[in-house]
Amino acid sequence: MQIETYGHDIDVTPALREYVDSKLQRLGRHLERPFDVRVQLSLDKPHHKAEANLVLAGKAMHADASAIDMYAAIDLLADKLDRLLIKHRKKQVDHHRGENATRDGSFG
Repeated sequence: MQIETYGHDIDVTPALREYVDSKLQRLGRHLERPFDVRVQLSLDKPHHKAEANLVLAGKAMHADASAIDMYAAIDLLADKLDRLLIKHRKKQVDHHRGENATRDGSFG
């Protein structure tokens, strides 16, 4: 997983960059394939805003979050991306292999 962090009209400090990296590392547990994440940090007065574009093989996802401070916005963004990847992974499961009453011959 490759994480690119940049700021829009703000300077991204090494502490912020490290915090983003540590929070988004947990996203790698959902998928086996490598993917890229671009995180944009900005100030939307009076709130701080964090946006991310996640690029999987053939699919792009977007999430954004805003909060009173940048660290809270990054936390919210990480949670949203986590939920997006869980939802994406559930869609990838082959639902045709599950138990089905019509295939078993036990339908009414």
